[in-house]
Amino acid sequence: MKKTDRKHYARIYASFVSGITLALCSFLFTVPTAYAGEETVSMEENEFFTARDLAQQADLSEAVPFTVKDGEEIRITEEGIYLLSGEAQNATILVDTDKSSKVQLVLDGLNIENQDFPVIYARSADKVFVTTTDSSNSLSVTGSFRSDGDVSTDAVIFSKDDLVLNGIGNLSISSSDNGISSKDDLKITGGTYLISSTQDALEANDSIRINDGSFTIISGKDGLHSGKNDDGTLGEITIFGGSLAIKASSDGIQGNTLVQIDGGNLEISASEGIESTCVKINAGTISINASDDGINAAQKSTLYSPVVEINGGEISIVMGEGDTDAVDANGSIYVNGGTINITARSSFDYDGAGELNGGTVIINGQQVTSLPNAMMGGHGGGFFQGNDQWSGHGQRRGF
Repeated sequence: MKKTDRKHYARIYASFVSGITLALCSFLFTVPTAYAGEETVSMEENEFFTARDLAQQADLSEAVPFTVKDGEEIRITEEGIYLLSGEAQNATILVDTDKSSKVQLVLDGLNIENQDFPVIYARSADKVFVTTTDSSNSLSVTGSFRSDGDVSTDAVIFSKDDLVLNGIGNLSISSSDNGISSKDDLKITGGTYLISSTQDALEANDSIRINDGSFTIISGKDGLHSGKNDDGTLGEITIFGGSLAIKASSDGIQGNTLVQIDGGNLEISASEGIESTCVKINAGTISINASDDGINAAQKSTLYSPVVEINGGEISIVMGEGDTDAVDANGSIYVNGGTINITARSSFDYDGAGELNGGTVIINGQQVTSLPNAMMGGHGGGFFQGNDQWSGHGQRRGF
């Protein structure tokens, strides 16, 4: 799916109500010297979600009903709304329409356990909706996935095109590989989800957008993962709201280009909590318990330089023992607002700028007025204030 330059810039730049523009996730940095009392203007949700994306109930007046059976493939070849129910083993709902078609699959008490193939497979469509009624639904794959020709299917819900999840019911996913995967954009705007996977729980090549929903995720790799190995321009994750409890063996949230959090309640227990080239937090309540880095900006994209930018929110980070950092950037860190409460031997580690321009930062129970830097040595970086390249207010000297 093609992205315009305008949309790329809209996703990474935020305008302040004072008229000052903060452009951080780029190669050029323009940073205002004061932020007290200022708020960033939230990105409009309609840039990412259509009215149908946000509608939590489907019009079932003309829906086509299907009751699944063991070993059956339900092949959907026309645009429309399809009501799915029943219990079966080794059954697949295959969406195979033209590229202009929108298909809505409404799960109404659907329980399917497969051995080696996706339960829902969107082979071809413009967009596929998976919507839950006020019901409980359970989908699982227990064995090694087999391919569909030259396509390596690897998720319980697997889509080659745009995928939207919404609804008012419950959906349980159990996978021997990925949980839910889109090779384009993945959007979730409502519903309650329990996802257990040996690999990534939610995965998309282009982007993951979460507007609302309740998520309990147990992942053998990443909780949320967006990116494509052969394209350094893809991999954005934006969270506007919802409740996410993530337990992951690797990263809680990883987006190769940008991770932006504009709201929601996030509880993350992982090796690394949040990782991207650019991490931008504007709002939300975020709790991270990590054994490696809590928040990490590393060069995973060819578009931007690594930056952590915190403009708001309530953030708590508890780090394990060892060579770990609560907030780590292979570039710069800017704290402009919000509250950050860190329990760690090493609080901040950055190669470029480290600026505390607003907000509250508490390290091991003590509020600080500048960002310490583990890169400059001294007590693991927890309270080191001896970086003579920076004043007590995080302003550059000698550059």
